[in-house]
Amino acid sequence: MFIHLGGDIVVRSADVITILDSHAKSSKITRQFIETADAEGRLVTFGNEECKSYVITKDNVYMSPISSLTLKRRANFVSSLESR
Repeated sequence: MFIHLGGDIVVRSADVITILDSHAKSSKITRQFIETADAEGRLVTFGNEECKSYVITKDNVYMSPISSLTLKRRANFVSSLESR
């Protein structure tokens, strides 16, 4: 199944490693991780939209304009569908 991250971006739910609130960037190690992903060209942004959460997958880090709570609810909904 897939999770809609905002805009026209969807990712496979199986590829999602974690979903972080945008305030997680206040952590030094998280900030370094995101900066490294950006330097490697793996940071995906949604234009000028405000980043509310980071979605980390096997291949990329997405700066989503959708709150981490909403994305986690979507992921749980997809997970419940997959288990049926």
